[in-house]
Amino acid sequence: MSNLGMIIEERSRDIGDFLVGRLIPFRKKRMIGPFIFIDHMGPTTLGPNKYMNVDQHPHIGLSTLTFMLEGEILHEDSLGTHQRISPGSVNWMTAGKGVSHTERTPEDLCNGNIFTAHGYQIWVALPKKLEDMNPEFHHISGNDLPKWKDGDANFTLVAGEGYGKKSPVPTFSPLFMVEIKNTSSYQLNVHGNLKGEVGICIVEGGIVACEEEITKGNIVISKVEDTCKIELKPNSHLLLFGGEPFPEERHIYWNFVSTSKKKIEDAKNTWVNKTFPMMENDTTYVRLPE
Repeated sequence: MSNLGMIIEERSRDIGDFLVGRLIPFRKKRMIGPFIFIDHMGPTTLGPNKYMNVDQHPHIGLSTLTFMLEGEILHEDSLGTHQRISPGSVNWMTAGKGVSHTERTPEDLCNGNIFTAHGYQIWVALPKKLEDMNPEFHHISGNDLPKWKDGDANFTLVAGEGYGKKSPVPTFSPLFMVEIKNTSSYQLNVHGNLKGEVGICIVEGGIVACEEEITKGNIVISKVEDTCKIELKPNSHLLLFGGEPFPEERHIYWNFVSTSKKKIEDAKNTWVNKTFPMMENDTTYVRLPE
């Protein structure tokens, strides 16, 4: 999904062991481990005359992770991929040296149906040595993701490694993304279970960290691995993500991510000149932002 026109200047605050803000990047924190961009889609009601329709746009230097909570999306790309994603499954597209794609409501749902679309589009920067790798696409069914229960909390390892488990999503650097749903109060322990920087996205409910309550819509970022206790409020839904940060700075322009400003300029030029890898069966085209 394109982040065209998206400017995040929300207020952020410091509460001790954590930074609190809305989505990333925000001013005090540009990345969490290798995660460089999170777009919260919805929840929004689609139909009967309004459906998702993101035209062809490019990416370089990153992997996109699409994770739906409600609704479905059809992904198509310049590799020839045609993949529908349903809630709980993962679409993992690695752009590498360049890929174009579209995201749309599946045609069979565009017949007057009214439904909710809700999910997350996440960008994970590639290690410097893999920024120019050949693009790839992988779809992983939700049934194939590691799931477990601790007390009243249900866990799913969406990507990477954590809690002694490994997701089948083919990642390229040490990272994790974990979904947690609980019904009663739950004490979350991330120390020793997750390695690297830790971000907590509050989808529903809330948490108490460092004696401060933080509610849904915020992302909480741990500043130290040995954090203060995190209490999940009843009926909460969290996404934990993060991992080992890269040693190099990442530049980001529109849908392009790279350690090299020159590579971003080259990608801009090839997109404008339409010599970028393009889809065979789609003539739509999102213009480069001014």
